[in-house]
Amino acid sequence: MPLKKFRPVTPSNRYKLLPDFAEITKSKPEKNLTSPLKKSGGRNNRGRITCRHRGGGHKRKYRLIDFKRARHDEVAKVIAIEYDPNRTSRIALIEYSDGQRSYILAPRSLEVGQSVQSGEGSPLKPGNAMPLSEVPLTSLVHNIELTPGRGGQMARSAGQAATLASKDEKYAVLKLPSGEMRKVNLKCYATIGEVGNHEHMNVVSAKAGRTRWLGIRPTVRGMCMNPVDHPNGGGEGKSKSGGGRQHLKSPWGHVKGLKTRKKHKASNKFIVERRKKKGGRR
Repeated sequence: MPLKKFRPVTPSNRYKLLPDFAEITKSKPEKNLTSPLKKSGGRNNRGRITCRHRGGGHKRKYRLIDFKRARHDEVAKVIAIEYDPNRTSRIALIEYSDGQRSYILAPRSLEVGQSVQSGEGSPLKPGNAMPLSEVPLTSLVHNIELTPGRGGQMARSAGQAATLASKDEKYAVLKLPSGEMRKVNLKCYATIGEVGNHEHMNVVSAKAGRTRWLGIRPTVRGMCMNPVDHPNGGGEGKSKSGGGRQHLKSPWGHVKGLKTRKKHKASNKFIVERRKKKGGRR
């Protein structure tokens, strides 16, 4: 997916890099594969803001994606590649022989007219789903299940893929996009290939308005606030004592950087190696 540049006739166009949507073949979604999407504005059922900096944004409909790929041993044809406003990747509309249609995540290099399949014994090509027990070592996979039959939960964003590093009697070891090495049951399904729209990470919106269209409201630094509003607030100028240069804290006084994962969490036994920290250290 190439990105398009703009002539710098305005300040917002100077650094703008947006997708050209050349791979999109259908503009409107399938009506029976969508559902209403209600906006919460970051508020819970009591009306209190529990997730800050959310609000506004363009109206959307949620596309129902088939993460389970439960129709095994049936060949489906790709009839369209569509844009999904709710995720970074593109989605593919597939149709089975009986006329039933569904959406799947569109892997890289999948095109209209190609066929996809799910189940044991499926051909090894992008878009086909199969158990990890049948995937060859060093293969790239996405939409990976954590529990057999539950549906894909890992490696679903644009350009993401996990590498199958090894197998034993019961588990496969996957290297996830974060660098984490994790054991996954061999019965779990995964889709071959890398998620499409791999240049999404290079998109530059170049203006604040585009962020507002996504439903993201402005963020004010705590250091710019008063002490009554934030633990980092106050001070004359950029104060190094009481005014913002002490230990970084959240608005509720919790020190940032503190590990919040439970020490004895049940799934810890499946993590072979933690993800790499910034700076190259583990």
